[in-house]
Amino acid sequence: MLQRCAAVLAAAIMTVACAQTDAGITTNVKTKLAADDTVKAYKVDVDTRNGVVTLSGNIESAAAKEQAIQIARQTDGVRDVIDQLQVGEAAATAGRDNDVDVDVDVDVDDDLENKARAGAAEVKEESREAAAKARAEGREAKAEVGEAAGKAGAAITDAAITSAVKTKFLADSTVKGLRIDVDTSNGMVTLNGNVSSRAEADRALMLARGTDGVKTVHDNLKIAR
Repeated sequence: MLQRCAAVLAAAIMTVACAQTDAGITTNVKTKLAADDTVKAYKVDVDTRNGVVTLSGNIESAAAKEQAIQIARQTDGVRDVIDQLQVGEAAATAGRDNDVDVDVDVDVDDDLENKARAGAAEVKEESREAAAKARAEGREAKAEVGEAAGKAGAAITDAAITSAVKTKFLADSTVKGLRIDVDTSNGMVTLNGNVSSRAEADRALMLARGTDGVKTVHDNLKIAR
């Protein structure tokens, strides 16, 4: 009896351990995304390294993006989530690749039916023109955003680093961001305040170190008893 219990326990431990590997985490995240009604899982790529999950690809809305990030964060074994999802690309592609079909089924005389068909053709043509205009404007906006991002990346200010670190803390379920003060000087971040556990402190340090522009992080956090 004792040997059987030991065998069952060992099998359970091995199952949990396998689930915590990068491959296991990736599989679990993909499974959750596929089961969610808001997220279009087939458009989201999932990659895991050392417990850090990277989400990439195109997604239809900001709500679907937030849902995908939340699902990944709540998956067992996930230490952090890197968001590389693009919103709106799929919708623009759909507008490019698909024609707008207008079905007209009017039970009237021939003259009215012909007018209805002509109106439908006009609507279809206007829709094509609107889609082309939207694509052109989208390309221009994307170029402007890329240029602005390049300039911002060239000189990340201390204030921007502080804001980015605080935002990560507030979005994280482990860290109580309102209880941690963040100060940045020449890219060096100092964390002050009280945390409830060593795990919370380690999580805060990891999030700060993973923020763009951060050179080093000083830990002045105190564990409240």
